[in-house]
Amino acid sequence: MSTQQLITENKEGAEIHHGADLCKQKCHELLAEFNLPKGLLPLNDLTEIGYNRTTGFLWLKQSKRYEHKFRAIGKTVAYDTELSSFAENGRIRKLSGVKSKELLMWVKINEMCIEDPSSGKVKFTSAAGLSMSFPLSAFELEEKDQK
Repeated sequence: MSTQQLITENKEGAEIHHGADLCKQKCHELLAEFNLPKGLLPLNDLTEIGYNRTTGFLWLKQSKRYEHKFRAIGKTVAYDTELSSFAENGRIRKLSGVKSKELLMWVKINEMCIEDPSSGKVKFTSAAGLSMSFPLSAFELEEKDQK
């Protein structure tokens, strides 16, 4: 099912916000609510964010594809113009629209989760089932992103 179909199915009853500043604020609030680092989705040009509390479906739209380098771990991540997922405490699953550059290829990220909060790590799983864990601190908001 496409992201657009999922959004259409989950739009009824969802909280929907528009405008870059408000969307960024709501994104940070939702990540905090799910006990995930606010810098996990460092998106600046958001045009829409929606969250259906009944189904857990979360979507974000931005004006253009964005690549971000997480300096602390040396990883580049690409965020498509539309992202969607199901979010819950400590986990974003069935994620679409996010890819990480590994060696010379882009790998689709399917899930981000904190399995054990005391570990201080967040685990990323690809659509192929491969996973890597990184320190939560690598995904804290950077100074320029806090504005």
